[in-house]
Amino acid sequence: RPSSSDGRPGRRRAMKPLQDIRIISLEQYGAGPFGSVQLADLGADVIKIEDPTSGGDVGRYVVPLQDGEDSVFFEVFNRNKRSIDLDISTPAGRAVFEDLVRVSDIVYSNLRGDVPKKLGIRYEDLKHLNAAIVCCSLSGFGMTGPRSAEPGYDYVLQGIAGWMDITGEPDGPPTKSGLSVVDYSGGLVAAISMLAALHAARRDGIGADCDISLFDTAISMLTYPAAWALNSDFVPVRTHHSAHPSIVPFQAFPSADGWLVVACPKEKFWKRLAVVIGRPELADDARFINFTARRQNAAALIEILEAAFVTRTSEEWLADLTAAGVPSGPVNSVIDALSDPHTVARDMLVTTEHPYFGSVTQVASAVRVGNEPTVYRRAPRRNEHASEVMREVLGYSADRLIELREGGAFGTAQSLHPTPSTSTE
Repeated sequence: RPSSSDGRPGRRRAMKPLQDIRIISLEQYGAGPFGSVQLADLGADVIKIEDPTSGGDVGRYVVPLQDGEDSVFFEVFNRNKRSIDLDISTPAGRAVFEDLVRVSDIVYSNLRGDVPKKLGIRYEDLKHLNAAIVCCSLSGFGMTGPRSAEPGYDYVLQGIAGWMDITGEPDGPPTKSGLSVVDYSGGLVAAISMLAALHAARRDGIGADCDISLFDTAISMLTYPAAWALNSDFVPVRTHHSAHPSIVPFQAFPSADGWLVVACPKEKFWKRLAVVIGRPELADDARFINFTARRQNAAALIEILEAAFVTRTSEEWLADLTAAGVPSGPVNSVIDALSDPHTVARDMLVTTEHPYFGSVTQVASAVRVGNEPTVYRRAPRRNEHASEVMREVLGYSADRLIELREGGAFGTAQSLHPTPSTSTE
């Protein structure tokens, strides 16, 4: 039941879950902003520090659907945040940054692994300002190790971490995921780390560094294939039609008009599938009697199933498979997935209003806390919130703002249109 902030049941929350958290973010492109947007959606005050000498977050210039200093790409990763221009390489800009550190909970960055030390944004550099500050760095390869000074791209990481070697058809080339899964997973790991470190900081009064890397994230996600390879002679390889490495059947099958995915991770599902395809005797066939037998005789079983599934449309098969309780689904296009009734029912599409793009429909965060609906505010224009942050958060007077502006704190160059680089460079 909904409860009030004083613990009494039956009343609505007075605050959003993370409304009492302030994050100062030196972030750009995809990985970093994807992590912080999860927290912004939950109410955290994410103040983006954008470099005025380079046009701000490079995500603003990603095409298509891009105009001036705004893009739909940027909108997706930066809703519910605030933006200020700040050149922290100048003494005046550094002074503003340090004042923000004093009144904030987290300093978050996604820069190259050697950059946090150069910029002085690690816990060791900032603890004298705020002993409880959490400093989270999300980089390509981390702040230590032989690759720490290298930039990190999702695509490159999928290759280095072995993902591409086990993705695609056995006789085809190594293949990356259709999405930037390392970037997005790295952002989520960073978000979890920040919340854990903040919990400890509020409990103990001492902050910490969170040294997160896309490399570590990608390696950690090798999970059970890694354990099999490390503890036996198992060699992870690409599988036919994206089949599971050990469970049969558990893969994509061509139908009369497309593709569908069928999974039998429990014996009961295999028995049900045998009935659905009109071959109930297969459930008791010695070749397919259990997981081990089906794996040993995978070629024969897959041949039988492929011959069956190609005789009817995906919709026809899925109607029977769903009715029988067999895990299955269509291989949708992106548009089909977005228009799926379940997508709509789960409120996974949201709309923000943008001064140039108009109504922008995008996917919601998958994070859910309680039953209160999430409020979505469009991504900020560059430096849109300078006045309110300087006056309301920092309490600067007009004279102090003039002094800082003259000292170059907020930049002197006109906005540039940089070439998109990397999410962690």
